[in-house]
Amino acid sequence: MKDPYQILGIDRNATDDEVKAAYRSMARKYHPDSYGDNPLADLAEEKMQEINEAYDSIMATRKSGKKGGTNYGATNSASTNFPEIRTLINQNRLEEAQELLDGTPVQNRNAEWYFLNGTVLYRRGWFDQAFTSFATASRMDPGNPEYRNAVNNAQRQANRGQHNPYRTYNGGNCDACDMCQALICADCCCECMGGDLIRCC
Repeated sequence: MKDPYQILGIDRNATDDEVKAAYRSMARKYHPDSYGDNPLADLAEEKMQEINEAYDSIMATRKSGKKGGTNYGATNSASTNFPEIRTLINQNRLEEAQELLDGTPVQNRNAEWYFLNGTVLYRRGWFDQAFTSFATASRMDPGNPEYRNAVNNAQRQANRGQHNPYRTYNGGNCDACDMCQALICADCCCECMGGDLIRCC
């Protein structure tokens, strides 16, 4: 693969936090959900996959202690303990679970890995990214009902965030505006019926 540092647009001596920041910035820019029916959606999906692979490669290589090496796919030979990661997630020890996931060799990242990664993202409230990870798990193992349910749940949460009927400009909640509109309507009715004027602040 291409130099993962070049893909993320960072220096080889970048800190882990800088790597993560670069990854998140590019993920927001190229996430397929942002393109919808746009003709560039397929290109965005390919770019997102390249970004994911670059990030995974860098983090796996660093876990193996080869930060400055050029063998980007090199990792340690330790097998990933998925049951342990599940236990950490159930205990809400998300940082520790994510560390184990990030340290998993790229070639060992099967459907279970993507499901667990999606679960950590979901619990952190990152529903769009969780959906992408769950969808990958479901594609890799389409017969697994746990993965399918996770995809559906993440999709619902992501849609809820995108189509929240109470979100308005300035990020405010419009309950007060709705109340004022209702009072104005009531005022009109009262005027027609000879009632008292209802005032709205």
